[in-house]
Amino acid sequence: MAERPETGSRVLLGRLRDAMAGDVEGQARLNKITHLIADSMGCEVCSIYLFRDDETLELCATEGLNQDAVHQTRMKVGEGLVGLVARRRSVINEPDAPQARGFRYMPETGEEIYSSFLGVPVQRLGEALGVLVVQSRAARVYSADEVYALEVVAMVLAEMTELGAFVGEGAAMSARHSQPAMFRGTVGQEGAAEGHVWLHEPRVVVTNPIADDPVREIERLREAVEQLRVGVDKMLEIAGAQDKDQAQVLEAYRMFANSKGWMRRMEDDIGGGLSAEAAVEKEQSLARARMGQVTDNYLRERLSDLDDLSNRLLRILTGQGKDTGAEMPANPILVARNIGPAELLEYGRSLRGIVLEEGSVGSHAAIVARALAIPLVVHASRVTTEALNGDQIMVDGEQGIVHLRPDDTVVTAFRDKIAMLAEAQERYASIRDKPATTACGNTVGLFMNAGLMADLPSLPSSGAEGVGLFRTELQFLVRNQMPRRGELVALYKRVLDAAGGKPVVFRTLDIGSDKVLPYMKPNDEPNPALGWRAIRVGLDKPGIMRMQLQALIRAAEGRPLTVMFPFVAQFEEYREARRLMEKTLQAEERLGHPLPETVKIGAMLETPSLGFAPMKFFEEVDFLSIGGNDLKQFFFAADRENERVRRRYDTLNVSFLSFIESIVERCDKTGTPLSFCGEDAGRPVEALCFAAIGLRSLSMRPASIGPVKSLLRRSDLGEVRKVIADARHRGGMSVRPAVMEWLRNQG
Repeated sequence: MAERPETGSRVLLGRLRDAMAGDVEGQARLNKITHLIADSMGCEVCSIYLFRDDETLELCATEGLNQDAVHQTRMKVGEGLVGLVARRRSVINEPDAPQARGFRYMPETGEEIYSSFLGVPVQRLGEALGVLVVQSRAARVYSADEVYALEVVAMVLAEMTELGAFVGEGAAMSARHSQPAMFRGTVGQEGAAEGHVWLHEPRVVVTNPIADDPVREIERLREAVEQLRVGVDKMLEIAGAQDKDQAQVLEAYRMFANSKGWMRRMEDDIGGGLSAEAAVEKEQSLARARMGQVTDNYLRERLSDLDDLSNRLLRILTGQGKDTGAEMPANPILVARNIGPAELLEYGRSLRGIVLEEGSVGSHAAIVARALAIPLVVHASRVTTEALNGDQIMVDGEQGIVHLRPDDTVVTAFRDKIAMLAEAQERYASIRDKPATTACGNTVGLFMNAGLMADLPSLPSSGAEGVGLFRTELQFLVRNQMPRRGELVALYKRVLDAAGGKPVVFRTLDIGSDKVLPYMKPNDEPNPALGWRAIRVGLDKPGIMRMQLQALIRAAEGRPLTVMFPFVAQFEEYREARRLMEKTLQAEERLGHPLPETVKIGAMLETPSLGFAPMKFFEEVDFLSIGGNDLKQFFFAADRENERVRRRYDTLNVSFLSFIESIVERCDKTGTPLSFCGEDAGRPVEALCFAAIGLRSLSMRPASIGPVKSLLRRSDLGEVRKVIADARHRGGMSVRPAVMEWLRNQG
C-alpha cells in the first residue's frame, strides 16, 4: 500500500482529532474544523454547509468567507455549485468556479474573489448530511490526494454528526435522535398503535473514526474479513445442500467477500487515517449513494449484497448488532428497511406495529402483517436513520403516518384516537352475534380474510360468518423449499377444524407479481403485475396445482370444500382449471380417499375482461368473488404501489361502481353467488354502497366487520340507492360526497 504524503489525509485527521480533544461544543467545534482544514490544505476558504431540511442547505461554519453570512446563507438542493454537489452526491472540482455552469453568486458571502472550488458531499450510509467546500484565489484544479483528503474528512464529519459532536451551547445543529419527527408513508395495514422502537437491524455506530496505527487497523480489518468469509462459506455449505437458489445468492456474497478491489479500497482508506470501522462505512456509504442512482435491477441487487456484507463486517468489528443482548422493549414496534415474511413470523403477535422504509402494500411482509392484524406503514423514508431502540413511536395505519418521539400535543391527540377506536370496538361487540340486516330488511353476509392459522382465533370474536378468502400462498412464501403435500394436508385440515363448521373459501396459489417464491427462479418481466402470475402459473405448472388440490381434498375428510382460482382473465382459463379439479377428484376416488361432501369451484374476478365474459361462464361458475384491489388498479390503469396515481381513483367513482353493478346484474340473471373481497369491502361507506347496488356478501379483515355491520344495520339500502342514482344523474365523478352528506343528515 503506497504511503500518502505528509500533507495528506492522515496528518489532517491527526490534527483534527487533537483539536477536538478539548472541551469544545457546537458552533465553536465547527469553526475550529474549518480553520484546521483551510490551514492544512493551504486554502483561503473552508466552509461547511449542513441540511436544515430535505431540500435546504445552510452555511453553518466558514473560514475565509464573511462571518455574517453564517446561518444566514441558504440554498436549495441543485442551486449553485454547493447545491449541485448535494444533488449529485459527488465531487465538483472547478479551477474557475465563477465561470462554471451552475455557479450562483451570493454577495453576502464575499466568495466572488475566489476562483478554485472543491466540494465533496458529507453523507453517512446514503443519508446526505451536507457539503464540505474549500476555495482558493488562485485558479487551479485540486490534486487527487487533496480530493481524497477532503473526502476522508467529510466521512469523519458525518460520523461526528451522528455522535452529536456539533450540539450544545451555540450549536450549529440540533441534537440528532432527540427531536420529534414525523414520517409520511403508505398504508400497508390499517390500525393504530403506540409503543417503543425495536430496530430489526440496529444501526452500528462508529465511535472511533480516526486511528493512529494503520498497521494495527489493517490487521483488525483482515481478521474481520476472514471471519466474514468463513461465515459466508458455512452458510453456503448449508444452503448448497438444501436450496440452489439461496446458494446462488450466497455465491454473490462470497464473490464480494473475496473481492481484492473492495479490500484494497478499505486498506487505502485506513492508510488515509481512518479506523477499520470507518473505512468499511466509507465504502458502504459510497455503495448506498450509487444504489440510489442505479436503475438496473441486477446492479441494485449486487450493491444491496455489498451493503449487507458491510453490515455484517461492521458488526464483527464493533461487536454491535443483532446479538448485543438488548431486550425487546414493552409494546415493541418494529422498524426496518425491509423484512422477509419468515423473519416477521418469528416476531409473531409480540409486535404492536411495523414501519418499513421499503416494502410495498402487496409485499410478503404486508401479507403477513394483515394476517396478524398488525398496523403497517411502508415507504417511511429515512426512519431507520432517525430511530433508536426504545424511542417512543406512534403508528397511524389509517393515514400512513408515523410519529417518532412525539410531543405532548401529538401524544394526547393520538391516544384520544386509540381510545375512540377501542370504545367503538366495545360497541361493535354488542352486535357481534347479530346478522348484518339493514333497516330495510336486507341481510348482507360478512366474512373474514385469512392466511395463517393465527387468523382463525379471530373468527368467533369478529362476528364473521366464515372465511371468505383463505390465502394459501403464505405457506409457500415463508419457507425456503416447496412444502410437501402431507404438510399442506395437515395445515388445511387444521384450518377447517378451527372454522368449526363455518364455510372456508380456499384460494389456490396466488404467486407472481410481487409474491415470488424464494425457491422458484424469478422471471425478469417488465410489468410483473400483468405477467406470469396466479392461475397462469398454475396452468403452466399443473403439477403444483394438482398437489395443492389433492391436499385440499384430503384435508376436507368428507366435509364440504370450497375452492376458487385467482386472477382468471378469460372463460377458458376457468374451464381448464375446473377440468384439472375434476380429474383430481376422480383420481382421489380411485385411490380410495373420501371425497368432500360437496365441492364448489369459483373464480376471482380481478380483471375487467372477466366482467365481459360470455353468459355461459356465469352459468358454469359456482360462485364469483370480486378481487377489489387488483380490479381497481387494472380498471383505472393505476398501480396501487404508486402513491402519485393510486389515490387519484376513488372506489366510489361512478364508472367503477357502474362496472361492479353490471357484474351484479349478470350474476343475478344466472343465480351466481357473488361477493366482494378486499380492503374496500372493510370500509363502511364503500361497503354500504356495495350493498346498495346489490352485493350480498363481503369479505374483509376481522377488525372491519364490526364497523361495517354497525353502519349496515342502521341504513336503508333503498335510500342509499336513490342517493347513488341522483349523483349519477347530476354527472358527478364520484358518489362519495352525496353518500357522505346523506350519512351526516342521518346523524
